[in-house]
Amino acid sequence: MVLQTIPARIRWAVDIMDLQPNDHVLEIGCGPGAGAELICSRVTAGKVFAIDRSESGVDRTKRRCAQYVESGRLTVRQIDLATLRVPVKRLTKVYAFNVNLFWVRDCADEVALLHERLLPGGSVYLFFEATRPEQVPMIVEKASGSLTQGGFRVSVVQRRNPAVVGIIGKRIG
Repeated sequence: MVLQTIPARIRWAVDIMDLQPNDHVLEIGCGPGAGAELICSRVTAGKVFAIDRSESGVDRTKRRCAQYVESGRLTVRQIDLATLRVPVKRLTKVYAFNVNLFWVRDCADEVALLHERLLPGGSVYLFFEATRPEQVPMIVEKASGSLTQGGFRVSVVQRRNPAVVGIIGKRIG
């Protein structure tokens, strides 16, 4: 199977997730579908659920990942995280790239929903590409704080070129 072009920053982020064939993954903000495509290529026995508030993002992901949608391995919905009802009983991983919700406003309700739906030991992977390097400490502080307050143990990873920061929250309890 030949994958469409997937940016190096997305490949790096998905590699960090250490996806397993039977994972159940939620992608928040699927946009053009590059992340969903790469995740689906690795999650061969589990399920992937991708959401986006944008109708065009959902349409692009459905087109790009049509084979996964048709096989039932990928479900794509236009919805925001606050009103999400996850169709799988429990998630093992949550992925988001450049979803500013986690650092621009209070997201306690959304983080609580993720904590409730993740299996113990499951993880949230939040990645941000910093357009201005001076933003990185603030993004890390706010997103890490949101996850920590929501019951996650947080670690941070960075990639220098392009400047991408990953905040990883492992569910405690």
